[in-house]
Amino acid sequence: MKLMDKAKAAAEQAAQKAKEGVEEVQTKHDLNTAHAELGKKAAELVHAGHLDHPELAPLVEKIDALKAKLEAIKQPES
Repeated sequence: MKLMDKAKAAAEQAAQKAKEGVEEVQTKHDLNTAHAELGKKAAELVHAGHLDHPELAPLVEKIDALKAKLEAIKQPES
């Protein structure tokens, strides 16, 4: 019976580690989502003229260029 107890304990430990791993991945995903939301809001504020900082300008320009590129890809050539 000792072997079964050890196997059960090992399975419980593995399940706990897996649960912690999933929680870590989910938290990292949530953090990335929050960063993306912050970036989107910052870009909106820059465009509206409510936020101005020299370090933001190149990032907003990059976003604008990527949006324009995406639109160009979506538009079929005539």
